[in-house]
Amino acid sequence: MGLQVGDKIPNFSAKDNDGNDFESASIIGKKPVVFYFYPKDNTPGCTAQACSFRDKYEDFKDLGAEVIGISSDSIASHEKFIQRYKLPFILLSDSDKKIRNLFGVKPNLFGLLPGRVTYVVDKNGIIQLVFDSLVATNHIPRALEIIKKLV
Repeated sequence: MGLQVGDKIPNFSAKDNDGNDFESASIIGKKPVVFYFYPKDNTPGCTAQACSFRDKYEDFKDLGAEVIGISSDSIASHEKFIQRYKLPFILLSDSDKKIRNLFGVKPNLFGLLPGRVTYVVDKNGIIQLVFDSLVATNHIPRALEIIKKLV
């Protein structure tokens, strides 16, 4: 059983797309955050999802929220993905799947694909939405709707 609505986000650390250390404690408790787990950089669904978050990023920022993408891709892969699609938000490398396991994100499609799950967290670090859908672009309006209710 993974993290659910009402649970507090646990502390975790990872390398970001620039190779810097990211600590969840640096953002949790300070502002609302959208953490979205996705299968793989540069695949059609994941690119559509990332670009949809990119296109709505200013809406999230205007509401005081941050967007952070997480996949098992390498730092180098994330950097190329960000540059290619001009993504304005952080991507975290979870190559050992520790964060995915910490959140309890399950694989999809008979275990063939890493799961695609979005978590919306309020400024106190409490999960307000867990949205699990293979349809990549459905995540963005749902996340934005919850963030709007939080502010």
